[in-house]
Amino acid sequence: MKDKAGDGIVAQNANWTFAGDVANQFDDHVSKSVPMYREGHEIICGLSDFFINKDSVSYELGCSTGSLTMKLADRIKDKPGARIVGIDIEAEMIEKADAKRADSGLANVSFIADDIFEVEFEPADFIVAYYTIQFVRPSIRQALIDKIYNALRWGGCFVMFEKVRGPDARFQDILTAMYSYDYKLSQGYDAEEIVSKARSLKGILEPFSTQGNLDLLERAGFKDTMTIAKYICFEGFVAIK
Repeated sequence: MKDKAGDGIVAQNANWTFAGDVANQFDDHVSKSVPMYREGHEIICGLSDFFINKDSVSYELGCSTGSLTMKLADRIKDKPGARIVGIDIEAEMIEKADAKRADSGLANVSFIADDIFEVEFEPADFIVAYYTIQFVRPSIRQALIDKIYNALRWGGCFVMFEKVRGPDARFQDILTAMYSYDYKLSQGYDAEEIVSKARSLKGILEPFSTQGNLDLLERAGFKDTMTIAKYICFEGFVAIK
């Protein structure tokens, strides 16, 4: 059975996917669904000033249609040799990203349609995962964070924005009410669309708590970490190698 998840997106119970037609509505849908989505882009672009230098290599993991990757590419276009690579497993998303790249005329950006576990990273100064890690199976999530840590040069930065769970049941109830009900209703989604989206994400979107994410970073080897943004159950982390 397929249900409407909002913005023309159709999803099945416990079977959310970013493949197929989702790419056509993704930019509008995610900007409405995730609070301060575009503001997060601006924070990350500002952070990049401190880490991306000439000849730096950077990555966005799970870049979807490439909106943030393109903003970073434009930000660093005057730094000789600096370049950024966007990676996403869905070919339809990369098709959209490549179209944005072609329209921009920027030569310092490229996109790869592949599994981030299969891509061999070059030594990097800046790596971004913008609401990506939460969709990686918990059983292999630590391996990905380890891979990111190993790919960074000393002094390099990993930026990770995630939906986070509350530290206990009472706080989780508060977060669910404020985001899943109040916020989404304020964005124009109706009750059926909210429930359908939640059902489709069962077993697909698996957020960790704030501490759970910090533990992932620490186990990988990161010692210097902090929260750079926080809104209800959405949080941005910065980790420096």
